[in-house]
Amino acid sequence: MIIRKATLADARGIARVHVDSWRATYRHIVADSYLDGLTYEAREQLWNENLKAENTFVAEGENGVIVGFATGGKEGTGEYADFEGELYAIYILPEFLGQGIGRRLVERVAEELMEKGMTSMLVWVLRDNGSRRFYEKMCGREVDSKTIRIAGEDLMEVAYGWEDIGQLIGRG
Repeated sequence: MIIRKATLADARGIARVHVDSWRATYRHIVADSYLDGLTYEAREQLWNENLKAENTFVAEGENGVIVGFATGGKEGTGEYADFEGELYAIYILPEFLGQGIGRRLVERVAEELMEKGMTSMLVWVLRDNGSRRFYEKMCGREVDSKTIRIAGEDLMEVAYGWEDIGQLIGRG
């Protein structure tokens, strides 16, 4: 498994992971009609734009197939003085979960944030998403929660934070 910086040529592969992982992860959390309406084409357009500005990394499996991705950067709201960076998204195809890919992607985002002078990070995850335990296992601590609206439904989101992201990459 190779973890590398994403390029514009990766937009289609990232879109596939994004749609497929959303459908698998959020089924029974987010409205089926919303999940079923996600398209590879729309997500590919989104990623064609996102890849121009964001720090995105991909997990590349056999034959160059993208099986996961993560993206991060400066904390987006400015409301969390203790957290300079943010893990914006991390998604892995269901059949590749539990293989350490998520940890490697988070480490790579944390390294990039540190290279840009950021030493802390947070991530937002839906409370009903069982994968949030992943952040707890990585010693993220719950720092906040809020309600967000997806597909006309109010859902609870939880923020996990690391005050020293060096601990995520063995520098803490």
